[in-house]
Amino acid sequence: MKILQIGTSWFLDDAGGLARVYYGCVNNLPIAGVEVSGLVTGSADIKQSSAGRVEAFAATNSSTWQRSRGIRKAVTRLLTVNDYDLVATHFALYTLPALDRFGKLPLVMHFHGPWALESQAEGGGRISTWGKWLIEKLVYRRADGFIVLSEAFRQILHKTYNVPLEKIFIVGGGVNTTEFDLPLTIAQARARLGWSQDRRIIFCVRRLVQRMGLENLIAAIATVRQKYPDVLLLIAGKGAIAASLQLQIQEMQLQDHVKLLGFVPDQDLAIAYRAAEMTVVPTVSLEGFGLIVIESLAAGTPALGTPIGGIPEILQPLSRDLILEGSQTHQIAQGLIEALSGDRRMPSAELCQNYVRQNYDWRVIAGQMRSVYEQMI
Repeated sequence: MKILQIGTSWFLDDAGGLARVYYGCVNNLPIAGVEVSGLVTGSADIKQSSAGRVEAFAATNSSTWQRSRGIRKAVTRLLTVNDYDLVATHFALYTLPALDRFGKLPLVMHFHGPWALESQAEGGGRISTWGKWLIEKLVYRRADGFIVLSEAFRQILHKTYNVPLEKIFIVGGGVNTTEFDLPLTIAQARARLGWSQDRRIIFCVRRLVQRMGLENLIAAIATVRQKYPDVLLLIAGKGAIAASLQLQIQEMQLQDHVKLLGFVPDQDLAIAYRAAEMTVVPTVSLEGFGLIVIESLAAGTPALGTPIGGIPEILQPLSRDLILEGSQTHQIAQGLIEALSGDRRMPSAELCQNYVRQNYDWRVIAGQMRSVYEQMI
């Protein structure tokens, strides 16, 4: 099987969740017998770092017009010299300009989330939101099949975009479990990062945007510290609300209990998961999967998550205690206190890691993707 995969950016240049999933597809589908050619935005170095599988169709910071022109030109060229069985794409905006070039080739859409609704939730303007919704509708109308990360997003795709349920297939996110299975104790991991050895450390990895629930999480720590004065919340990530979060920390006098780490390099991320007592995902809306949940579990660190979107679908089979009662401040605080006290039972590192190996290792996920592609062909 030979396919063309259209992504947004290359993971070595962009640490976002979509780029991470795309990177996993490109590197693991060949193991499942799927030959992949890829197109993303970025630099000319991508072709070398991807072993020739992926190339850039435009610079990341180029205009929308330049990117649209670039993807159309690149798709036309690749379709001329390659005999593909299928086109798989991860972003509607980079699909629309080349839609008429696909001919009768089956088109599979990897639906990572409702672009228009996410934009609206993060404060996007009315016209911008409408334009994104229109682009999505035009592309989704052409798609033969869809791959979503969870039942929650399957329902959003069906109800918001009127896609028939029989065209939507659930394939969870993947993780390279060997990268997160480090031969380090919590103490050794903390020593590597320079983290305190005598604090109750909670770790959170999120884009710093509104719908992630970070304001509620920070406010919850004000309650948690009353019972556990040594608690320390470390938040990794960057985004538009970084300054407002820092102001919240100062106003609540939580400087000794909440730290914004900024961007954490990928080589340190697995160590950071291992160094924490637990991780937390406080999302309030539109969480299709939560890749950081399975990354944390793959590192042997229990992950608490709100009952939003696809998060419960990951956590329920492992332990109901990992699912918080809600996303409000008092519910997050209650869950964290119960987890720290032992009243909420956390699964062992071994149970966490075995669960991810069996269900979300990239070898498992790549095989499921190939199965969907075969059905579309």
